[in-house]
Amino acid sequence: MNIEQVLSAQISEIVTSLYGEKLPEVRLEKTNKDFEGDFTYVVFPLLRVSRKNPQDTANEIGEKLKAVGHPVVAYNVVKGFLNLSISNSVWDDLLQTQWNNPEYGNQPAIQEKVMVEYSSPNTNKPLHLGHVRNNLLGFSIAEIMKANGYEVIKANLINDRGIHICKSMLAWQRFGNGETPDSSGLKGDKLVGKYYVAFDKAYKAEVEAMVAAGMGKEDAENKAPILLETQEMLRRWEAGDEVVLSLWRTMNGWVYKGFEHTYHRLGVDFDKYYYESNTYTLGKDIIVEGLGKGVFYRKEDQSVWIDLTAEGLDHKLVLRKDGTSVYITQDIGTADQKYSEYHTNRSIYVVGNEQDYHFKVLFLIMQKLGRAYAQGMYHLSYGMVDLPSGKMKSREGTVVDADDLLDEMHETAKAKTIELGKTEGMQETDLQQLYERLGLAALKFFILKVDPRKRMLFNPQESIDFQGDTGPFVLYTYARIRSVLKQAPEGWEVDGISHELHNTERENLELLYRYPEVIRQACRDYNPADIAQYSLDLAKAFNRVYNELSLLKETDPVRKANRLKIAHFTANTLRHACSLLGIAVVERM
Repeated sequence: MNIEQVLSAQISEIVTSLYGEKLPEVRLEKTNKDFEGDFTYVVFPLLRVSRKNPQDTANEIGEKLKAVGHPVVAYNVVKGFLNLSISNSVWDDLLQTQWNNPEYGNQPAIQEKVMVEYSSPNTNKPLHLGHVRNNLLGFSIAEIMKANGYEVIKANLINDRGIHICKSMLAWQRFGNGETPDSSGLKGDKLVGKYYVAFDKAYKAEVEAMVAAGMGKEDAENKAPILLETQEMLRRWEAGDEVVLSLWRTMNGWVYKGFEHTYHRLGVDFDKYYYESNTYTLGKDIIVEGLGKGVFYRKEDQSVWIDLTAEGLDHKLVLRKDGTSVYITQDIGTADQKYSEYHTNRSIYVVGNEQDYHFKVLFLIMQKLGRAYAQGMYHLSYGMVDLPSGKMKSREGTVVDADDLLDEMHETAKAKTIELGKTEGMQETDLQQLYERLGLAALKFFILKVDPRKRMLFNPQESIDFQGDTGPFVLYTYARIRSVLKQAPEGWEVDGISHELHNTERENLELLYRYPEVIRQACRDYNPADIAQYSLDLAKAFNRVYNELSLLKETDPVRKANRLKIAHFTANTLRHACSLLGIAVVERM
Protein backbone atom coordinates (compact mmCIF):
# COMPACT_ATOMS: atom_id res chain seq x y z
CA MET A 1 0.00 0.00 0.00
CA ASN A 2 1.50 3.37 -1.02
CA ILE A 3 1.44 6.60 0.98
CA GLU A 4 -1.68 7.97 -0.72
CA GLN A 5 -3.57 4.76 -0.01
CA VAL A 6 -2.53 4.81 3.67
CA LEU A 7 -3.52 8.46 4.01
CA SER A 8 -6.81 7.95 2.19
CA ALA A 9 -7.72 5.05 4.49
CA GLN A 10 -6.82 7.09 7.60
CA ILE A 11 -8.81 10.14 6.47
CA SER A 12 -11.80 7.98 5.61
CA GLU A 13 -11.78 6.39 9.09
CA ILE A 14 -11.37 9.79 10.80
CA VAL A 15 -14.23 11.38 8.85
CA THR A 16 -16.49 8.44 9.72
CA SER A 17 -15.59 8.67 13.42
CA LEU A 18 -15.97 12.46 13.56
CA TYR A 19 -19.03 13.03 11.41
CA GLY A 20 -20.64 9.62 10.90
CA GLU A 21 -20.15 9.87 7.14
CA LYS A 22 -18.51 7.15 5.05
CA LEU A 23 -16.64 8.70 2.14
CA PRO A 24 -16.95 7.02 -1.31
CA GLU A 25 -13.37 8.11 -2.06
CA VAL A 26 -10.64 10.34 -0.66
CA ARG A 27 -8.78 12.35 -3.27
CA LEU A 28 -5.36 13.74 -2.42
CA GLU A 29 -3.39 16.27 -4.41
CA LYS A 30 0.29 17.12 -4.43
CA THR A 31 0.74 20.22 -2.28
CA ASN A 32 1.26 23.47 -4.16
CA LYS A 33 4.95 24.47 -4.16
CA ASP A 34 4.05 27.78 -2.50
CA PHE A 35 2.96 25.97 0.67
CA GLU A 36 4.60 23.57 3.09
CA GLY A 37 3.52 19.95 2.80
CA ASP A 38 3.59 16.86 0.62
CA PHE A 39 -0.11 16.05 0.09
CA THR A 40 -3.24 18.20 0.28
CA TYR A 41 -6.78 17.18 1.18
CA VAL A 42 -9.60 19.58 0.25
CA VAL A 43 -12.26 19.62 2.98
CA PHE A 44 -14.94 21.78 1.35
CA PRO A 45 -17.13 18.78 0.37
CA LEU A 46 -17.27 17.78 4.09
CA LEU A 47 -18.76 21.04 5.37
CA ARG A 48 -22.32 19.78 4.96
CA VAL A 49 -21.63 16.98 7.48
CA SER A 50 -19.06 18.68 9.75
CA ARG A 51 -21.33 21.72 10.13
CA LYS A 52 -18.19 23.76 10.78
CA ASN A 53 -16.18 26.28 8.81
CA PRO A 54 -13.36 25.06 6.51
CA GLN A 55 -10.58 26.06 8.90
CA ASP A 56 -12.02 24.20 11.88
CA THR A 57 -12.91 21.13 9.83
CA ALA A 58 -9.40 20.90 8.39
CA ASN A 59 -7.77 21.42 11.80
CA GLU A 60 -9.95 18.74 13.38
CA ILE A 61 -8.92 16.16 10.76
CA GLY A 62 -5.29 17.29 10.88
CA GLU A 63 -5.07 16.80 14.66
CA LYS A 64 -6.45 13.27 14.39
CA LEU A 65 -3.94 12.41 11.62
CA LYS A 66 -1.05 13.81 13.65
CA ALA A 67 -2.18 11.76 16.66
CA VAL A 68 -1.94 8.59 14.59
CA GLY A 69 1.71 9.50 14.09
CA HIS A 70 2.48 7.86 10.78
CA PRO A 71 2.91 8.84 8.03
CA VAL A 72 1.77 12.41 8.90
CA VAL A 73 4.05 14.32 11.29
CA ALA A 74 2.79 17.86 10.73
CA TYR A 75 0.04 19.76 8.99
CA ASN A 76 -1.05 23.29 8.16
CA VAL A 77 -4.35 24.70 6.98
CA VAL A 78 -4.87 27.30 4.27
CA LYS A 79 -8.59 28.04 4.13
CA GLY A 80 -10.17 24.70 3.23
CA PHE A 81 -6.92 23.05 2.16
CA LEU A 82 -5.33 20.63 4.63
CA ASN A 83 -1.62 20.34 3.78
CA LEU A 84 0.04 17.24 5.20
CA SER A 85 3.78 16.76 5.79
CA ILE A 86 5.06 13.19 5.65
CA SER A 87 7.62 11.71 8.07
CA ASN A 88 11.20 11.50 6.85
CA SER A 89 11.15 7.83 7.84
CA VAL A 90 8.85 7.17 4.86
CA TRP A 91 11.45 8.53 2.44
CA ASP A 92 14.25 6.78 4.31
CA ASP A 93 12.41 3.45 4.05
CA LEU A 94 12.00 4.01 0.32
CA LEU A 95 15.70 4.75 -0.02
CA GLN A 96 16.88 1.75 1.98
CA THR A 97 14.62 -0.73 0.15
CA GLN A 98 14.88 0.56 -3.45
CA TRP A 99 18.23 2.31 -3.93
CA ASN A 100 19.82 -0.62 -5.75
CA ASN A 101 16.74 -1.85 -7.65
CA PRO A 102 17.30 -1.41 -11.43
CA GLU A 103 13.69 -2.42 -12.15
CA TYR A 104 12.14 0.15 -9.81
CA GLY A 105 8.94 1.45 -11.40
CA ASN A 106 7.97 -1.77 -13.19
CA GLN A 107 4.55 -3.17 -12.33
CA PRO A 108 3.76 -6.87 -11.77
CA ALA A 109 2.82 -8.86 -14.87
CA ILE A 110 -0.87 -8.98 -15.73
CA GLN A 111 -2.71 -11.43 -17.95
CA GLU A 112 -3.42 -8.98 -20.76
CA LYS A 113 -2.00 -8.80 -24.27
CA VAL A 114 -1.57 -5.61 -26.23
CA MET A 115 -0.58 -5.17 -29.87
CA VAL A 116 1.05 -1.86 -30.76
CA GLU A 117 1.14 -1.30 -34.52
CA TYR A 118 3.50 1.40 -35.72
CA SER A 119 5.81 2.47 -38.55
CA SER A 120 3.63 1.16 -41.47
CA PRO A 121 5.84 2.56 -44.24
CA ASN A 122 5.27 2.56 -47.99
CA THR A 123 7.87 0.68 -50.02
CA ASN A 124 8.30 3.44 -52.59
CA LYS A 125 10.53 5.71 -50.51
CA PRO A 126 12.86 5.79 -47.50
CA LEU A 127 11.70 6.62 -44.00
CA HIS A 128 11.49 10.34 -43.24
CA LEU A 129 11.06 12.63 -40.23
CA GLY A 130 7.33 11.90 -39.99
CA HIS A 131 8.11 8.17 -39.81
CA VAL A 132 10.68 8.92 -37.11
CA ARG A 133 8.03 10.40 -34.82
CA ASN A 134 5.74 7.46 -35.56
CA ASN A 135 8.43 4.88 -34.78
CA LEU A 136 9.61 6.60 -31.62
CA LEU A 137 6.05 6.95 -30.30
CA GLY A 138 5.14 3.36 -31.10
CA PHE A 139 8.29 1.90 -29.58
CA SER A 140 8.01 4.04 -26.43
CA ILE A 141 4.33 3.22 -25.89
CA ALA A 142 5.16 -0.48 -26.23
CA GLU A 143 7.96 -0.20 -23.65
CA ILE A 144 5.76 1.79 -21.25
CA MET A 145 3.02 -0.83 -21.49
CA LYS A 146 5.56 -3.60 -20.84
CA ALA A 147 6.65 -1.73 -17.71
CA ASN A 148 3.01 -1.73 -16.64
CA GLY A 149 2.88 -5.52 -16.79
CA TYR A 150 1.28 -6.05 -20.21
CA GLU A 151 2.44 -8.66 -22.69
CA VAL A 152 3.17 -6.55 -25.76
CA ILE A 153 3.41 -7.48 -29.43
CA LYS A 154 5.06 -4.85 -31.64
CA ALA A 155 3.63 -5.01 -35.16
CA ASN A 156 4.46 -3.36 -38.46
CA LEU A 157 1.99 -3.37 -41.38
CA ILE A 158 4.04 -2.61 -44.48
CA ASN A 159 2.25 -1.01 -47.42
CA ASP A 160 4.07 -2.95 -50.13
CA ARG A 161 1.57 -2.87 -53.00
CA GLY A 162 -0.49 -0.39 -54.96
CA ILE A 163 -0.01 2.40 -57.46
CA HIS A 164 2.79 4.04 -55.42
CA ILE A 165 5.24 1.15 -55.75
CA CYS A 166 4.28 0.68 -59.42
CA LYS A 167 5.33 4.30 -60.07
CA SER A 168 8.82 3.58 -58.72
CA MET A 169 8.96 0.29 -60.64
CA LEU A 170 7.99 1.86 -63.97
CA ALA A 171 10.39 4.77 -63.52
CA TRP A 172 13.21 2.31 -62.78
CA GLN A 173 12.34 0.35 -65.93
CA ARG A 174 12.42 3.55 -68.02
CA PHE A 175 15.35 5.42 -66.48
CA GLY A 176 17.28 2.97 -64.30
CA ASN A 177 19.57 1.26 -66.79
CA GLY A 178 19.80 -1.72 -64.44
CA GLU A 179 20.96 0.37 -61.46
CA THR A 180 21.04 -1.51 -58.14
CA PRO A 181 21.97 -0.60 -54.56
CA ASP A 182 25.35 -2.30 -55.06
CA SER A 183 26.14 -0.55 -58.35
CA SER A 184 24.93 2.86 -57.15
CA GLY A 185 26.19 2.77 -53.56
CA LEU A 186 22.72 3.88 -52.42
CA LYS A 187 20.67 2.19 -49.72
CA GLY A 188 17.86 0.23 -51.34
CA ASP A 189 15.05 2.39 -49.96
CA LYS A 190 16.80 5.53 -51.16
CA LEU A 191 17.33 4.08 -54.62
CA VAL A 192 13.64 3.19 -54.96
CA GLY A 193 12.67 6.60 -53.59
CA LYS A 194 14.88 8.23 -56.21
CA TYR A 195 12.72 6.65 -58.94
CA TYR A 196 9.50 7.67 -57.22
CA VAL A 197 10.68 11.27 -57.56
CA ALA A 198 11.77 10.57 -61.14
CA PHE A 199 8.27 9.32 -61.96
CA ASP A 200 6.70 12.50 -60.63
CA LYS A 201 9.00 14.69 -62.72
CA ALA A 202 8.29 12.68 -65.88
CA TYR A 203 4.55 12.72 -65.17
CA LYS A 204 4.47 16.48 -64.71
CA ALA A 205 6.46 16.99 -67.90
CA GLU A 206 3.98 14.88 -69.88
CA VAL A 207 1.01 16.75 -68.40
CA GLU A 208 2.57 20.11 -69.24
CA ALA A 209 3.25 18.99 -72.81
CA MET A 210 -0.34 17.73 -73.27
CA VAL A 211 -1.78 20.97 -71.86
CA ALA A 212 0.50 22.99 -74.15
CA ALA A 213 -0.88 20.95 -77.08
CA GLY A 214 -4.42 22.06 -76.20
CA MET A 215 -5.74 19.36 -73.82
CA GLY A 216 -7.53 20.36 -70.63
CA LYS A 217 -5.43 20.00 -67.48
CA GLU A 218 -7.71 17.45 -65.80
CA ASP A 219 -7.82 15.28 -68.93
CA ALA A 220 -4.06 15.54 -69.28
CA GLU A 221 -3.56 14.47 -65.66
CA ASN A 222 -5.79 11.43 -66.19
CA LYS A 223 -4.45 10.45 -69.62
CA ALA A 224 -0.70 11.02 -69.29
CA PRO A 225 0.91 7.93 -70.92
CA ILE A 226 3.23 7.24 -68.00
CA LEU A 227 0.27 7.17 -65.60
CA LEU A 228 -1.76 4.88 -67.86
CA GLU A 229 1.21 2.54 -68.14
CA THR A 230 1.54 2.49 -64.34
CA GLN A 231 -2.14 1.65 -63.94
CA GLU A 232 -1.69 -1.21 -66.40
CA MET A 233 1.30 -2.45 -64.38
CA LEU A 234 -0.89 -2.51 -61.25
CA ARG A 235 -3.54 -4.53 -63.09
CA ARG A 236 -0.87 -6.99 -64.21
CA TRP A 237 0.42 -7.26 -60.62
CA GLU A 238 -3.08 -8.07 -59.34
CA ALA A 239 -3.47 -10.61 -62.15
CA GLY A 240 -0.28 -12.37 -61.03
CA ASP A 241 1.95 -11.44 -63.98
CA GLU A 242 5.28 -13.07 -63.07
CA VAL A 243 7.42 -10.45 -64.83
CA VAL A 244 5.84 -7.64 -62.80
CA LEU A 245 5.88 -9.70 -59.60
CA SER A 246 9.57 -10.50 -60.04
CA LEU A 247 10.49 -6.84 -60.38
CA TRP A 248 8.23 -6.01 -57.43
CA ARG A 249 9.94 -8.61 -55.22
CA THR A 250 13.38 -7.36 -56.23
CA MET A 251 12.69 -3.68 -55.55
CA ASN A 252 10.80 -4.37 -52.33
CA GLY A 253 13.74 -6.52 -51.20
CA TRP A 254 16.02 -3.51 -51.67
CA VAL A 255 13.66 -1.38 -49.60
CA TYR A 256 13.35 -3.89 -46.74
CA LYS A 257 17.12 -4.01 -46.31
CA GLY A 258 17.19 -0.24 -46.24
CA PHE A 259 14.39 -0.08 -43.67
CA GLU A 260 16.09 -2.62 -41.40
CA HIS A 261 19.29 -0.57 -41.39
CA THR A 262 17.35 2.54 -40.34
CA TYR A 263 15.27 0.67 -37.75
CA HIS A 264 18.42 -0.79 -36.21
CA ARG A 265 20.12 2.59 -36.00
CA LEU A 266 16.98 4.21 -34.61
CA GLY A 267 16.75 1.47 -31.99
CA VAL A 268 13.25 0.21 -32.75
CA ASP A 269 12.15 -3.36 -33.39
CA PHE A 270 9.12 -5.49 -34.23
CA ASP A 271 7.78 -8.88 -33.21
CA LYS A 272 5.45 -9.29 -36.17
CA TYR A 273 5.39 -8.00 -39.75
CA TYR A 274 2.20 -7.83 -41.81
CA TYR A 275 2.31 -7.07 -45.53
CA GLU A 276 -0.49 -5.37 -47.43
CA SER A 277 0.17 -7.69 -50.38
CA ASN A 278 -0.97 -10.54 -48.12
CA THR A 279 -3.82 -8.75 -46.36
CA TYR A 280 -5.47 -6.57 -49.03
CA THR A 281 -7.96 -9.29 -49.96
CA LEU A 282 -8.91 -9.98 -46.34
CA GLY A 283 -12.24 -8.72 -45.18
CA LYS A 284 -14.41 -9.75 -48.12
CA ASP A 285 -15.93 -12.68 -46.23
CA ILE A 286 -16.57 -10.40 -43.28
CA ILE A 287 -18.43 -7.99 -45.57
CA VAL A 288 -20.67 -10.89 -46.66
CA GLU A 289 -21.23 -11.74 -43.00
CA GLY A 290 -22.13 -8.10 -42.31
CA LEU A 291 -24.59 -8.04 -45.19
CA GLY A 292 -26.37 -11.00 -43.61
CA LYS A 293 -26.52 -9.19 -40.28
CA GLY A 294 -27.79 -5.97 -41.84
CA VAL A 295 -24.66 -4.06 -40.90
CA PHE A 296 -23.97 -3.25 -44.57
CA TYR A 297 -26.23 -2.62 -47.54
CA ARG A 298 -25.77 -3.17 -51.28
CA LYS A 299 -26.53 -0.51 -53.87
CA GLU A 300 -28.03 -1.20 -57.30
CA ASP A 301 -24.56 -1.11 -58.88
CA GLN A 302 -23.60 -3.97 -56.47
CA SER A 303 -21.18 -1.86 -54.40
CA VAL A 304 -21.46 -2.39 -50.62
CA TRP A 305 -21.74 0.42 -48.06
CA ILE A 306 -22.36 1.13 -44.39
CA ASP A 307 -24.60 3.93 -43.12
CA LEU A 308 -22.96 5.77 -40.21
CA THR A 309 -25.05 8.92 -40.32
CA ALA A 310 -26.65 8.08 -36.96
CA GLU A 311 -23.15 8.31 -35.44
CA GLY A 312 -22.51 11.71 -37.05
CA LEU A 313 -20.46 10.33 -39.93
CA ASP A 314 -21.58 9.46 -43.47
CA HIS A 315 -22.06 6.51 -45.81
CA LYS A 316 -18.82 4.56 -46.26
CA LEU A 317 -17.90 2.30 -49.19
CA VAL A 318 -16.55 -1.09 -48.07
CA LEU A 319 -16.60 -3.04 -51.36
CA ARG A 320 -16.47 -1.70 -54.92
CA LYS A 321 -19.12 -2.61 -57.49
CA ASP A 322 -16.66 -4.98 -59.20
CA GLY A 323 -16.18 -6.82 -55.89
CA THR A 324 -12.66 -5.51 -55.17
CA SER A 325 -11.52 -4.33 -51.77
CA VAL A 326 -11.01 -0.77 -50.60
CA TYR A 327 -8.50 0.12 -47.91
CA ILE A 328 -10.90 -0.26 -45.01
CA THR A 329 -11.90 -3.74 -46.23
CA GLN A 330 -8.30 -4.79 -45.69
CA ASP A 331 -8.24 -3.24 -42.20
CA ILE A 332 -11.42 -5.07 -41.24
CA GLY A 333 -9.90 -8.38 -42.25
CA THR A 334 -6.52 -7.63 -40.70
CA ALA A 335 -8.17 -6.76 -37.36
CA ASP A 336 -9.79 -10.20 -37.31
CA GLN A 337 -6.53 -11.87 -38.30
CA LYS A 338 -4.59 -10.12 -35.53
CA TYR A 339 -7.10 -11.19 -32.91
CA SER A 340 -7.25 -14.78 -34.13
CA GLU A 341 -3.44 -14.99 -33.96
CA TYR A 342 -2.82 -13.28 -30.61
CA HIS A 343 -6.18 -12.83 -28.78
CA THR A 344 -5.13 -9.37 -27.70
CA ASN A 345 -7.09 -7.37 -25.14
CA ARG A 346 -6.07 -4.12 -26.81
CA SER A 347 -4.93 -3.12 -30.28
CA ILE A 348 -3.25 0.27 -30.56
CA TYR A 349 -2.77 1.89 -33.97
CA VAL A 350 -0.04 4.57 -34.02
CA VAL A 351 -1.06 6.64 -37.04
CA GLY A 352 -1.02 10.37 -37.82
CA ASN A 353 -4.11 12.50 -37.19
CA GLU A 354 -4.90 12.79 -40.90
CA GLN A 355 -6.39 9.30 -40.49
CA ASP A 356 -8.70 10.17 -37.57
CA TYR A 357 -11.84 9.70 -39.65
CA HIS A 358 -10.67 6.36 -41.05
CA PHE A 359 -10.22 4.87 -37.60
CA LYS A 360 -13.53 6.20 -36.31
CA VAL A 361 -15.20 4.35 -39.16
CA LEU A 362 -13.14 1.18 -38.67
CA PHE A 363 -13.85 0.95 -34.94
CA LEU A 364 -17.58 1.58 -35.44
CA ILE A 365 -17.75 -1.14 -38.10
CA MET A 366 -16.05 -3.67 -35.83
CA GLN A 367 -18.45 -2.80 -33.00
CA LYS A 368 -21.47 -3.18 -35.30
CA LEU A 369 -20.13 -6.54 -36.47
CA GLY A 370 -20.21 -7.63 -32.83
CA ARG A 371 -16.48 -8.14 -32.41
CA ALA A 372 -15.82 -8.29 -28.66
CA TYR A 373 -12.27 -7.04 -29.15
CA ALA A 374 -13.53 -3.81 -30.78
CA GLN A 375 -13.75 -2.10 -27.38
CA GLY A 376 -10.00 -2.49 -27.04
CA MET A 377 -9.14 -0.85 -30.38
CA TYR A 378 -7.48 2.54 -29.98
CA HIS A 379 -6.06 5.08 -32.42
CA LEU A 380 -3.00 6.86 -31.00
CA SER A 381 -3.43 9.93 -33.17
CA TYR A 382 -0.38 12.17 -33.35
CA GLY A 383 0.35 15.53 -34.95
CA MET A 384 2.64 16.19 -37.86
CA VAL A 385 6.27 17.27 -37.56
CA ASP A 386 7.30 20.57 -39.12
CA LEU A 387 10.75 22.02 -39.66
CA PRO A 388 11.89 25.65 -39.46
CA SER A 389 12.07 25.52 -43.27
CA GLY A 390 8.45 24.40 -43.69
CA LYS A 391 6.50 21.29 -44.72
CA MET A 392 7.88 18.17 -46.39
CA LYS A 393 6.71 16.76 -49.73
CA SER A 394 7.61 13.20 -50.71
CA ARG A 395 6.88 13.44 -54.42
CA GLU A 396 9.07 16.51 -54.83
CA GLY A 397 11.93 14.92 -52.92
CA THR A 398 11.85 17.59 -50.19
CA VAL A 399 11.30 15.25 -47.24
CA VAL A 400 13.84 15.06 -44.44
CA ASP A 401 15.31 11.61 -44.94
CA ALA A 402 15.57 9.69 -41.65
CA ASP A 403 19.14 8.51 -42.34
CA ASP A 404 20.26 12.02 -43.24
CA LEU A 405 18.65 13.32 -40.07
CA LEU A 406 20.44 10.70 -37.95
CA ASP A 407 23.74 11.65 -39.62
CA GLU A 408 23.07 15.31 -38.89
CA MET A 409 22.29 14.56 -35.24
CA HIS A 410 25.52 12.55 -34.95
CA GLU A 411 27.60 15.38 -36.39
CA THR A 412 25.84 18.02 -34.29
CA ALA A 413 26.48 16.00 -31.13
CA LYS A 414 30.12 15.58 -32.15
CA ALA A 415 30.62 19.31 -32.72
CA LYS A 416 28.92 20.23 -29.45
CA THR A 417 30.91 17.68 -27.44
CA ILE A 418 34.24 18.82 -28.89
CA GLU A 419 33.27 22.45 -28.30
CA LEU A 420 32.66 21.71 -24.61
CA GLY A 421 35.99 19.88 -24.30
CA LYS A 422 34.52 16.58 -23.13
CA THR A 423 36.52 14.16 -25.27
CA GLU A 424 39.91 14.12 -23.59
CA GLY A 425 41.36 10.64 -23.10
CA MET A 426 38.57 8.80 -24.93
CA GLN A 427 39.25 6.22 -27.65
CA GLU A 428 37.87 6.85 -31.13
CA THR A 429 35.40 3.94 -30.98
CA ASP A 430 34.10 5.22 -27.64
CA LEU A 431 33.81 8.73 -29.04
CA GLN A 432 31.79 7.56 -32.04
CA GLN A 433 29.43 5.65 -29.76
CA LEU A 434 29.11 8.73 -27.55
CA TYR A 435 28.27 11.00 -30.51
CA GLU A 436 25.72 8.49 -31.82
CA ARG A 437 24.01 8.07 -28.44
CA LEU A 438 23.96 11.80 -27.76
CA GLY A 439 22.54 12.53 -31.20
CA LEU A 440 19.84 9.88 -30.82
CA ALA A 441 19.03 11.02 -27.29
CA ALA A 442 18.64 14.59 -28.52
CA LEU A 443 16.35 13.53 -31.37
CA LYS A 444 14.22 11.09 -29.36
CA PHE A 445 13.82 13.30 -26.31
CA PHE A 446 12.92 16.38 -28.33
CA ILE A 447 10.20 14.48 -30.18
CA LEU A 448 8.85 12.45 -27.25
CA LYS A 449 8.69 15.33 -24.76
CA VAL A 450 5.86 16.80 -26.86
CA ASP A 451 2.35 15.48 -26.24
CA PRO A 452 1.65 13.13 -29.19
CA ARG A 453 -1.61 14.90 -29.99
CA LYS A 454 0.18 18.19 -30.71
CA ARG A 455 1.75 19.25 -33.97
CA MET A 456 5.41 19.98 -33.37
CA LEU A 457 8.35 21.92 -34.78
CA PHE A 458 11.65 20.03 -34.77
CA ASN A 459 14.82 22.07 -34.35
CA PRO A 460 18.02 19.95 -34.38
CA GLN A 461 20.22 22.67 -32.86
CA GLU A 462 17.86 23.31 -29.97
CA SER A 463 17.51 19.58 -29.26
CA ILE A 464 21.24 19.09 -28.58
CA ASP A 465 21.65 21.82 -25.91
CA PHE A 466 23.47 20.28 -22.92
CA GLN A 467 21.94 22.82 -20.53
CA GLY A 468 18.39 22.89 -21.81
CA ASP A 469 15.38 20.62 -21.31
CA THR A 470 16.97 18.02 -23.53
CA GLY A 471 18.05 14.42 -23.75
CA PRO A 472 21.75 15.32 -23.55
CA PHE A 473 21.09 17.15 -20.26
CA VAL A 474 19.52 14.01 -18.80
CA LEU A 475 22.41 11.87 -20.07
CA TYR A 476 24.92 14.36 -18.69
CA THR A 477 23.29 14.09 -15.25
CA TYR A 478 23.41 10.29 -15.42
CA ALA A 479 27.10 10.36 -16.44
CA ARG A 480 27.83 12.81 -13.59
CA ILE A 481 26.29 10.40 -11.08
CA ARG A 482 28.24 7.47 -12.48
CA SER A 483 31.44 9.49 -12.16
CA VAL A 484 30.67 10.28 -8.50
CA LEU A 485 29.94 6.63 -7.71
CA LYS A 486 33.17 5.47 -9.36
CA GLN A 487 35.10 7.83 -7.10
CA ALA A 488 33.32 6.64 -3.93
CA PRO A 489 35.58 4.72 -1.53
CA GLU A 490 35.02 1.02 -0.94
CA GLY A 491 32.73 0.15 1.93
CA TRP A 492 30.53 3.26 1.65
CA GLU A 493 27.33 1.15 1.65
CA VAL A 494 26.98 1.23 5.43
CA ASP A 495 23.73 0.37 7.17
CA GLY A 496 21.85 3.08 8.98
CA ILE A 497 19.19 5.69 8.44
CA SER A 498 19.55 9.43 8.82
CA HIS A 499 16.30 11.20 9.64
CA GLU A 500 17.86 14.63 9.17
CA LEU A 501 17.20 14.91 5.47
CA HIS A 502 18.22 18.10 3.73
CA ASN A 503 15.43 19.73 1.71
CA THR A 504 17.13 18.85 -1.57
CA GLU A 505 17.52 15.20 -0.52
CA ARG A 506 13.88 15.09 0.46
CA GLU A 507 12.76 16.61 -2.86
CA ASN A 508 14.88 14.06 -4.72
CA LEU A 509 13.35 11.16 -2.76
CA GLU A 510 9.81 12.48 -3.19
CA LEU A 511 10.34 12.51 -6.95
CA LEU A 512 11.76 8.99 -6.87
CA TYR A 513 8.72 7.84 -4.89
CA ARG A 514 6.41 9.18 -7.61
CA TYR A 515 8.09 7.32 -10.47
CA PRO A 516 5.83 4.21 -10.50
CA GLU A 517 2.75 6.42 -10.68
CA VAL A 518 4.31 8.41 -13.54
CA ILE A 519 4.74 5.16 -15.48
CA ARG A 520 1.12 4.21 -14.77
CA GLN A 521 -0.09 7.65 -15.87
CA ALA A 522 1.97 7.54 -19.08
CA CYS A 523 0.34 4.17 -19.83
CA ARG A 524 -3.18 5.43 -19.12
CA ASP A 525 -2.64 8.48 -21.35
CA TYR A 526 -0.52 6.75 -24.02
CA ASN A 527 1.88 9.66 -23.50
CA PRO A 528 5.70 9.26 -23.35
CA ALA A 529 5.91 13.00 -22.63
CA ASP A 530 5.05 12.16 -19.01
CA ILE A 531 8.23 10.07 -18.77
CA ALA A 532 10.34 12.72 -20.54
CA GLN A 533 9.16 15.50 -18.23
CA TYR A 534 9.71 13.32 -15.17
CA SER A 535 13.28 12.50 -16.19
CA LEU A 536 13.98 16.23 -16.60
CA ASP A 537 12.54 16.97 -13.16
CA LEU A 538 14.55 14.16 -11.57
CA ALA A 539 17.80 15.24 -13.27
CA LYS A 540 17.28 18.80 -12.05
CA ALA A 541 16.48 17.60 -8.52
CA PHE A 542 19.69 15.58 -8.33
CA ASN A 543 21.76 18.47 -9.65
CA ARG A 544 20.45 20.56 -6.75
CA VAL A 545 21.65 17.83 -4.35
CA TYR A 546 25.01 17.75 -6.11
CA ASN A 547 25.46 21.52 -6.06
CA GLU A 548 24.25 22.17 -2.50
CA LEU A 549 25.57 19.17 -0.56
CA SER A 550 28.82 17.33 -0.17
CA LEU A 551 28.68 13.75 -1.40
CA LEU A 552 32.21 12.35 -1.44
CA LYS A 553 33.63 14.74 1.16
CA GLU A 554 30.87 14.18 3.73
CA THR A 555 32.51 12.93 6.95
CA ASP A 556 29.43 11.36 8.58
CA PRO A 557 29.40 7.78 7.21
CA VAL A 558 25.61 7.43 7.41
CA ARG A 559 24.90 10.71 5.65
CA LYS A 560 27.50 9.91 3.00
CA ALA A 561 25.94 6.48 2.46
CA ASN A 562 22.46 7.96 2.20
CA ARG A 563 23.56 10.59 -0.32
CA LEU A 564 25.42 8.08 -2.44
CA LYS A 565 22.38 5.78 -2.27
CA ILE A 566 20.22 8.68 -3.47
CA ALA A 567 22.70 9.14 -6.33
CA HIS A 568 22.62 5.43 -7.18
CA PHE A 569 18.81 5.30 -6.95
CA THR A 570 18.53 8.37 -9.18
CA ALA A 571 20.92 6.91 -11.77
CA ASN A 572 18.97 3.64 -11.91
CA THR A 573 15.70 5.52 -12.32
CA LEU A 574 17.06 7.84 -15.01
CA ARG A 575 18.39 4.81 -16.92
CA HIS A 576 15.02 3.08 -16.60
CA ALA A 577 13.10 6.19 -17.71
CA CYS A 578 15.44 6.66 -20.66
CA SER A 579 14.91 3.03 -21.69
CA LEU A 580 11.16 3.66 -21.87
CA LEU A 581 11.93 6.45 -24.33
CA GLY A 582 14.27 4.20 -26.32
CA ILE A 583 17.33 6.16 -25.15
CA ALA A 584 20.62 4.46 -24.24
CA VAL A 585 22.57 6.14 -21.44
CA VAL A 586 26.30 6.92 -21.51
CA GLU A 587 28.75 6.29 -18.68
CA ARG A 588 30.97 9.22 -19.49
CA MET A 589 30.70 12.53 -21.31
